[in-house]
Amino acid sequence: MTGEEKPKSHGRLSVTASLKPRDLMAEVPRLKGAWTARIITLFPEAFPGTLGLSLTGKALAEGLWQLETIPLRPFGVGKHRNVDDTPAGGGAGMVLRADVVGNAFDQAAIGTPPDRTKWPVVYLSPRGKPFDQAVARRWARAQGITMLAGRFEGVDQRVLDHYAVEEVSLGDFVLSGGEIAAQAMLDAVVRLLPGVLGNAASTEEESHSHGLLEHSQYTRPALWEGREIPPVLMSGHHGEIEKWRRSEAERLTQDKRPDLWALYSAKTR
Repeated sequence: MTGEEKPKSHGRLSVTASLKPRDLMAEVPRLKGAWTARIITLFPEAFPGTLGLSLTGKALAEGLWQLETIPLRPFGVGKHRNVDDTPAGGGAGMVLRADVVGNAFDQAAIGTPPDRTKWPVVYLSPRGKPFDQAVARRWARAQGITMLAGRFEGVDQRVLDHYAVEEVSLGDFVLSGGEIAAQAMLDAVVRLLPGVLGNAASTEEESHSHGLLEHSQYTRPALWEGREIPPVLMSGHHGEIEKWRRSEAERLTQDKRPDLWALYSAKTR
């Protein structure tokens, strides 16, 4: 290169933060009234994740439900878009700011009904009430849902109180953030939506649908490693098969989940 030659510049990449929800399946048909999930998250790239696979992914591609992410970082404060600060009163870790999360909730609320039975607003929190099949069915009956996938030590309580946010837990353990919990809960909800499974009876026969665990399942070969399929299942007698499945579901629930069995027994007395 001579002294007169100047290196060519290819310019700089410019990244602009957007407050508009990111539709993860923008090129697929958007069916009017399709159940919609809006996820407020610091990691929008985590979605759709496993929700883009198998039945939920096929349903997403067909427009039977919609998934949008609302990145939290663009709502951050100052030059560095800070979304958190130190806990009031001292302590370890950081807490998501009320003003930042509040602005994200406002964005997520655009175009949604204010009635929380029609559109729940949820914070995925280890201190929330346990997620179960009844919650999944309730959410599936709504028009959609907004989920806040938390990070750090938690969220400023004032924003949860102000927006009457429902706190729900995936289980009695702590994750690094709410993204995995959101995917697990959404998977349970989406499969209940009309047309996703294709066979509505499937959701009625699964574990927890009637307060019991699902009965044991078998398929070919009829004999494997000296173990055979229970003869009643090969009998063709549908009444006896149904009785066996019910009895097996009750036995398994008593054995594996005595807590569920106690609740079931109380309801059926």
